[in-house]
Amino acid sequence: MAFNTEIKRTIRQGFINFWRNGWVSLATVLVMVLALFVVGALFFSNVLLTSALSQIQDKVDITVYFKTNALESDIAALKSKIENLGEVKSVGYVSREEALADFQRIHSSNALIGRSLEELGGNPLGASLNVKAKDPREYESISRFLESATFENIIDKVNYKQNQLVIERLTRLLAASRALGLGITIALAAIAILVAFNTIRLAIYTAKDEISIMRLVGATNSYIRGPFLIEGVIHGLLAAILTAIIFIPLAVWLGPKAETFFGGPNLNSYYLSNFAFIFFLLSAVGIVLGVISSLIATRRYLRI
Repeated sequence: MAFNTEIKRTIRQGFINFWRNGWVSLATVLVMVLALFVVGALFFSNVLLTSALSQIQDKVDITVYFKTNALESDIAALKSKIENLGEVKSVGYVSREEALADFQRIHSSNALIGRSLEELGGNPLGASLNVKAKDPREYESISRFLESATFENIIDKVNYKQNQLVIERLTRLLAASRALGLGITIALAAIAILVAFNTIRLAIYTAKDEISIMRLVGATNSYIRGPFLIEGVIHGLLAAILTAIIFIPLAVWLGPKAETFFGGPNLNSYYLSNFAFIFFLLSAVGIVLGVISSLIATRRYLRI
């Protein structure tokens, strides 16, 4: 019973401190909104960057060209083996007829090529497989598997060597982009947390005399800290609510623009479909930031 009474007192006093501090509480919430806005912006930036990098990655593949006398059964058997490789994401099959139709469509305006095909009286093109890897770094091992002597009777060539430079550059670009994105995220998040922490510390500092009096009359550390921790929770929740509201018009405005520029998901649709998770993320970051900042400030700076 006494424990429940203590909890109720702590929560009530936390709300009282929040309203009593007025402008300081408002300033703290606004600063935390900025901090959470940075966190949310970094989250959306990561979504767009990941989508853009995935699209670039999907444009790269290696093609296996088969000899014109290769049997369909042999091609199907090899296709099955490639699909079973752990490094492979997908395998697309292009038949001889499809290859010829694509070739004729691409060169439809070239009369010389058209006459040359007619003179040949047949289909000079073989079937092919377009292989996409889960990671661009795996193309070399997939190429070695395909170029082994086991399949030399049906495979004409594998174009990995022609695409090797592009694949290697793409691999370095993906790694550098992810590292840069992580570095920027950590730096901006640290700055936002530091600013929010100092604002909360200022809010607690205004109650320094009150804390000193409570210490003189024998109040325990937990008795003093409790309301400030509740106040930190209030700061975090209010900041999360305001930040979530701010993101709504921004997502509506930026949604189609980001989709057109990055070719990724519409931010507005993504935000609405993942609103519960994003709000939970903002709330969790806000509460943790408020509670930890309050805890450190009361312990370290006020020497409780």
